[in-house]
Amino acid sequence: MKKRISLWVCLCFLMPALQAQTETTLEEVADDEQQYSVLSTDSILTEVGLIPESLDANVDSLLRSWHVQYFAKREDFCHDDNTNVFFPDSIYQQRLESIHRIIPMTYNKSVRDCINLYTEKRRNLVKYMLGMADFYFPLIEQILDEHDLPIELKYLAVVESALNPVAVSRVGAAGLWQFMLPTGKSYGLEINSLVDERRDPLKATHAACRYFKDMYNIYGDWNLVLAAYNCGLGTVNKAIRRANGKTDFWDIFNYLPRETRSYVPLFIAANYVMNFYCEHNLCPVQTNLPLATDTIMVNKMLHFEQITDLINVDIDLLRALNPQYKRDIIPGNTKASILKLPAADTYTFVEVEDTIYTHRVDELLANSIPYNAISSGQSSTREKITHTAQAGENLYTIADRYGVTAKEIRKWNGLGSNRVGKGKRLVLYVDNGGVRFASKTQAATPTQAAANTSANEKTEKGFITYTVQSGDSLYTISKKYPGITASVLQKTNNLSGTMIRPGQKLKIPVG
Repeated sequence: MKKRISLWVCLCFLMPALQAQTETTLEEVADDEQQYSVLSTDSILTEVGLIPESLDANVDSLLRSWHVQYFAKREDFCHDDNTNVFFPDSIYQQRLESIHRIIPMTYNKSVRDCINLYTEKRRNLVKYMLGMADFYFPLIEQILDEHDLPIELKYLAVVESALNPVAVSRVGAAGLWQFMLPTGKSYGLEINSLVDERRDPLKATHAACRYFKDMYNIYGDWNLVLAAYNCGLGTVNKAIRRANGKTDFWDIFNYLPRETRSYVPLFIAANYVMNFYCEHNLCPVQTNLPLATDTIMVNKMLHFEQITDLINVDIDLLRALNPQYKRDIIPGNTKASILKLPAADTYTFVEVEDTIYTHRVDELLANSIPYNAISSGQSSTREKITHTAQAGENLYTIADRYGVTAKEIRKWNGLGSNRVGKGKRLVLYVDNGGVRFASKTQAATPTQAAANTSANEKTEKGFITYTVQSGDSLYTISKKYPGITASVLQKTNNLSGTMIRPGQKLKIPVG
């Protein structure tokens, strides 16, 4: 079985350096005790290495995203402000030693620099991660225990994704554990246009545990397992050879790639800060996401809006509890699929289940039809579509969106690199889970749209502006334009619901 691909991690953590920060000196606590300086840009690059992409996230955007909109500040048991508190080295070392763990927690300058990174320069991100930990750590801990693995491995998800379940790296690694697509599939995760189980905290954690066990069977050393998770077996083995056969992480430290040098120190620092955040004036945000949930097995195709229309569940909450469904569609028609709901709402769902399955089905699932092979040599769930590249996209981000690989896209389109210009049309053969969706290639072209405009339409570049008439609904309007659904209209026009009024202007994407 193919292990974690070195190329992924070597690319995944190549990112711009930290912006220059003013270096602060530690308050002298004891004249006879050596102090390490507060982390500076030069220090993190010279002494530790490159920081992970997860720590370079736009925190303000993250805190406004759908999966944390239920959060509120909590100060019931610790003081929160913007001022960090620094301690002498002996205190940091003593605190690390007090953590119950199996994995060694060495304290040194690299670890101290990473602690300062979390507690000083990434404070808001830590507050977010502490809040997310309330929701995800109980699940992760249970799975680690089932696999008889060290519970402290849960903090690796802090380093990998900052506990963002829908995190996608610049090279397409996704989910809490940042699996690349081929690695995720090799460890049993389903990834296609509708479902991405890398984003499923439960299944992705089981896959990560299987990987941890495979690596530990090879190395028998947890720090080397962590290093291999970052840069791959081959790179770790090369570092061991260059260190004359030494197998201690700190002995091979200087022979590892710069991004891997920071990986174990950041893991140790994450263990520290997630246990001693109060001492640094860090207060978690508190999640109101329901800790009590239940699951229902869905055996038919189902859209999230069919559920939210008939039971009192917010669609964003539904997405937060079921992040593996990429298009708000549960493909229960191809195999039994899990739907997670707040425990209190599962009874309501069961009571009106038959009505839910038939509610707005023609509107929400109008473009979903059973689909057979598109050509010989393709699987029965493969569909040929055309994707038009947008500004800022590359083959990795496009591949992640459709559940394919960048290598496959290059092959299908005769490309020599992963770069793609805006407006480039790419042919893709996607695994649609047994369901076909109308693609943009089926929509009317701008020329056709202009030829078919009526008095209540106005053509613009890439759009038709439609004036809502009496008796119109999103569903009836969508039927006038091939390849357009009510959901597309809703998203294109930033509508919070399905209600529209006569005279309202709607943009219809064409081309």
